[in-house]
Amino acid sequence: MESVTDLTVHQIGRTASMVMQRTVDVTESSDIGRDLGVDSLSLMNIVMELEDFFELSIPLDRLADVETVGDLAALINELRVRA
Repeated sequence: MESVTDLTVHQIGRTASMVMQRTVDVTESSDIGRDLGVDSLSLMNIVMELEDFFELSIPLDRLADVETVGDLAALINELRVRA
């Protein structure tokens, strides 16, 4: 059975692929900027889609610490627990 983190990582990959309009393969260790080629505008679009999907709000100040897909998944899961 997949963990919550695995499912969140999978959804981040699906969302990134949709926003970037190309297939994006992600792992927890994928660097969002370097490995995925996501610029700041695309990242904001990905974050907005993820906020809609998970029905939560991701504070912009918390995004400053996000470097990898795993970091983003952990942040989303933390916010989901608090909701």
